[in-house]
Order: sequence, then structure tokens, then C-alpha cells
Amino acid sequence: MLDGKRIGVVVPAHNEEQLIAATLQGMPEFVDRIFVVDDASTDATAERARGIDDPRVEVIVHERNRGVGAAIVTGYKRALAERLDATAVMAGDNQMDPDELEGLALPVVSGELDYAKANRLFTGSAWELIPRNRYLGNAVLSFLTKIASGYWHVADSQAGYTVISLRVLQLLDLDRIYTSYGFPNDMLVHLNVWDARVRDFQSRPIYGAGERSGIRIRKVVPRISWLLWKGFFWRLREKYVIRDFHPLVFFYFLGFLMTLVGLALGVFETVRRLSGHGITAATIVLVALLLISGSQFTLFAMWFDMESNKDLR
Repeated sequence: MLDGKRIGVVVPAHNEEQLIAATLQGMPEFVDRIFVVDDASTDATAERARGIDDPRVEVIVHERNRGVGAAIVTGYKRALAERLDATAVMAGDNQMDPDELEGLALPVVSGELDYAKANRLFTGSAWELIPRNRYLGNAVLSFLTKIASGYWHVADSQAGYTVISLRVLQLLDLDRIYTSYGFPNDMLVHLNVWDARVRDFQSRPIYGAGERSGIRIRKVVPRISWLLWKGFFWRLREKYVIRDFHPLVFFYFLGFLMTLVGLALGVFETVRRLSGHGITAATIVLVALLLISGSQFTLFAMWFDMESNKDLR
């Protein structure tokens, strides 16, 4: 227990027979339950986990590979069944420092936060330690996640080292959250709809411990970007239309509409110009006005969104 509260840890794992034992053996003593979710590994991950002499460990095996998000959701549901006060997520590849867990969990069990997450980008060594393609992909997705989720103060969106409170976990529709590598991004979108208080905490990047990444940046970034695009509009509808109306939806609508019309008209007139037709001064002014007005409306909407979420930290 930590500060009188029961703590659980979900360990999603897929083909981690080399590192799962080290991950479990490093768990702090204050952790009450450890749920290892083997996502249909083809190696001895489940056997190695069961071989750990620790009564806190429970191994759950998916019959088919469903994705890291699905593995986390399975663990979350076990934590809900046992009504654990706070539940952490630590991957089975030993890349998350167990000494940092107490710092992440304390603000959650004390009621100060609803969701604490690691941020590996706070450290000046992140650029040197994190593989460059993953660092750059993370930067792009972190920026898009800020817009989609409304948590402008949160970065390193792909960090999976997190702690969530029982109160908020009970509110979430876990079966609706994306089940693959975009899980932490979609999770933030869902948390914002429920006005969950979220904060980043400095975390030390750990690489070169023998982990094997299955992430393909060129495939993952476009896929998660599309997920965030859909999540953004879902959040606007749920939070600012259905639950509590906010005029920023009009600013976003006008901003997108004017920008799209301005771009379409600009492309059309450019094609006409290349075909030998002239462009009037009035048309140029209209295109410029649409693009400028569209960008201003969009920026005002983002500012309203930031103001609406400034207390969720």
C-alpha cells in the first residue's frame, strides 16, 4: 500500500521472455497487485512471468494478439474488479524505472491528480538516448495530441508509464478506447471529456536494455494522426455540444470552413491562371481574406479550448 491506498500495476507484454522477469522483480514493495497481460506471445513470456515467486503476480493470457491497448484494458478491468485505488501501467520490456513509480502514484492516491504520466522529454539527454526516428515521430504525435485532447500542457504523448485513479477509471468506457499503439493518445482524449486532472512527471529514458520495438514509424504516425483527427471531433461533440455547450465549436466550424473554401478557391484560380485565364484583384483579396479569417477563427477556438482546460493539471 502507498499512503494507505491499494496500488496495482498492469504489465502489458508481447514476446518479452528475456525481460519480463527483470521487470517484475523490480516492482516496489508498496505495489499490492501485478497483472501481467500476455498478448498472445509466441515465446515463453507467460511461463517466465508465472515462474516469478511473487504472490502479487497474476498472469492473464490473450488467446489472440489484440494490441497493447487491449492488453492494458484487460488489466484495467481486473483492477476495477478488485477496486484498487490507483493503477499504474509499466511495459514488460523493463524500459520504465520502478524507482519513479512512487512519485507518479502519490499525487493520484492523494487526490491531487486523476492521471499522472511520465515525460521523457524533460531530460536534456532525451535527444541522445531516444532513437531519432522515434523522437521525431513522438514530437509530431505529441503536438497533434495536444490539439485533439485539449491537454496543451502535456507532452510525450507516447509515454506509456502512467497511473490512473479508481474514480476516473470507473467513468471511462474502456471498450471504446483504441487498442493498438495509439492507446495513450486516445486515452488522453477520453480523459479530457471527463475533465480529468492530468500532469506530466519527469522520467528517465531507458534504451538499450535488450528491448525490441515493433513500432514502424512510417505506418504508425499516419494511423495515429487519423485516430486523433477523429478523436478531436468526437471530443468537441461530447464535451462542448452534448455535455456542456461552448461557443468555441462555432469558431472551429467557421475556421475550418473558411480555410477549406479559401484553399479550394485558391487552387481553382491557380489552375485557371496556369491555363491562361486571368485572375482579378477581387478574387485574390477574397482568397486572402478567407485564409486569414479561417486561421484567426481556428486560433481563437484553440485559445478558448486552452482556457477551458487550464484547471485540468
